This record gives sequence, structure tokens and C-alpha cells, in this order.
Amino acid sequence: MSEPGGQRVLVTGGCGYIGSALVPRLLGDSRVSEVVVLDSLVSGSPANLAGSVGDELVFRRGDVREYGAVEAAVRDVDAVIHLAAITGAASTHDRREETMAVNRDGTENVLTAAGKFGVENVVLASSCNNYGRAPSRDIDETTEQNPLNPYAESKVACERLLDEALEAYDFDATALRMSTNYGWSPGVRFNLVVNHFVFRGLTDRPLTVYGDGSNWRPFIHVRDAARAYADAALEPDAWPAQVYNVGANDANYRISEIAEIVREELGRELEVTYLEDEQPGPSYHVTFDRLAETGFEPEWTLREGIRDIADELCEGDSAVVTV
Repeated sequence: MSEPGGQRVLVTGGCGYIGSALVPRLLGDSRVSEVVVLDSLVSGSPANLAGSVGDELVFRRGDVREYGAVEAAVRDVDAVIHLAAITGAASTHDRREETMAVNRDGTENVLTAAGKFGVENVVLASSCNNYGRAPSRDIDETTEQNPLNPYAESKVACERLLDEALEAYDFDATALRMSTNYGWSPGVRFNLVVNHFVFRGLTDRPLTVYGDGSNWRPFIHVRDAARAYADAALEPDAWPAQVYNVGANDANYRISEIAEIVREELGRELEVTYLEDEQPGPSYHVTFDRLAETGFEPEWTLREGIRDIADELCEGDSAVVTV
């Protein structure tokens, strides 16, 4: 189905945080002839695609819960990168039914339409959050998932749907269990810990840590995450496994470390408040050895990403210290 100039790629949720970094990357790739974006615009905005609008971008407003909207977007594409979801794991405790409808049922619609129209490759956004609170420091793709919030539960359910779809349909597919994202993109979110800390730090407010800050998380810059999705979609032979943890072995940090690094990079004497009686949430220290087999490596360091967010927010203000 590929057109002479390259592949047609659908990105669901293309106006969101990762999507706004991914869509321009795809448009600038010689292997891609056209990018189709399906987005409900509930949380994303067309403004996040500023600079990307043109003949090679097709925008469809629609909700992944509505099969007709999904089918119309999937028709005649070669690859699908399915990002559309309710995110922000902690916030989904009060939105369980909606989270499952958007994330799980939406994924079922995407996979069904992809199978019906002969899509060649599907890349599914999953999460390392699925591991919950795992005692091991060597979590890999074979580690049992232990979701602790509706967001993670929905992502585990999506992976099961992918299992079933691979049995039923003739397409390549992989799920990327992404590390916690951080960094600047046009659709930047500030309910993610690194971005949240940077914004609070720049506005001279305390950095609030739930629990004692000892819980582990792996981190990846949003632009590296976008590159991983693009690579997996366009080079499926290099990503043959059904699931990959995506991040870097040296990018696992305790939340207390994140707070200290943000203080250092901003060059400010910020107060760090520990709410010892509050639930700290999931804790997972992940390995990425399988990812290395694809040849993919993250390019951004945490410190570079923090400085970049600060520069974007301050427009290069000299108060931000470059270390």
C-alpha cells in the first residue's frame, strides 16, 4: 500500500505531548509520504502542530472510542502509532471507567481497523508503570506486571488485546513500555515529575516529594521517545519482539535524586518537602538490554533535558545556570 514517496503513517493522539514531537519527525523522514493524525482535541491542541501543517499532514478530529472515526483514519495507511490515551497515572484513580474506555476499548478499535484494512505494522504505546512496585533491580520484559492504578491496568489490558490481534490478523506489531517522559515538546505536560519540578523550581516553590523519595523510576526524554516510536513503525524488522522496555539503564533515578538534580541544574536553593505519610506510588528499576538489540539508544541526558525545559520556559533567561 505504500505510495511511491514512502509510507502513510497514522498517529493517534498526534496533538499530545509525545505526538507533537513525533509528527514533525515523521514529516521530515524520507521514508514517510504522509502523516495522518487522529485526535479528539480533548487534551491536545492543533497549536501543538504549529509548523507541521501542510500537504503531507492529514488531520482528522475523532475519538478512538468511536469505531467509525478510527476506521476512517486507518483506511489506506501502512503503519499505525497508537498514542491516544488518558495519561497521568495518579489522576486515573478517579476516572477508572473513562480510562478503560479510552485506553483499552480505543485500542481494540485501532487493532480491529488495522486488521480489517491490512495495515502492515502497529506500534502500541505501553508503559513501564505497568510493573508497579517491583522489588527487583533487574526488571525486564519477562517480569510479571503488577499495575497499581487504572492507567497501568488499561495498558496491561491493551497488551493482551495486542496478543489476540497478532493471532487474528496479519500485521507486525510491538508494544513499547515507555519510561517516564520528561522534556520540552510543543504539547509539553507539567503533570510529569521532572517537568513539574522544573516549573515549580523556576517559580521558587518547594519541590514536593510523596513518601521518602526512595522509589525508582526510569526516565526518557520526549524526543527520544518520539524517535523510538518512529523507528519501530518504519523499521519493524529491527524491532522483532512483541514488547520492549524503552529507556536507558543509566537513566533509573530515585525521586529524591530527581529533586536534587533539578535544584542543581536550576542553580537555586529550593526547599524539598517530603510528605512521609503520603503514598509514593509505583517503584520500578528497569533494564533495557532487549532494546539495545534494536540499535536504538536515547540521546538526551536528564540534566540536558532539565536545562532545555528551563531555557524554553525562560526564553534563555540568564537566571538558568548551564552546568
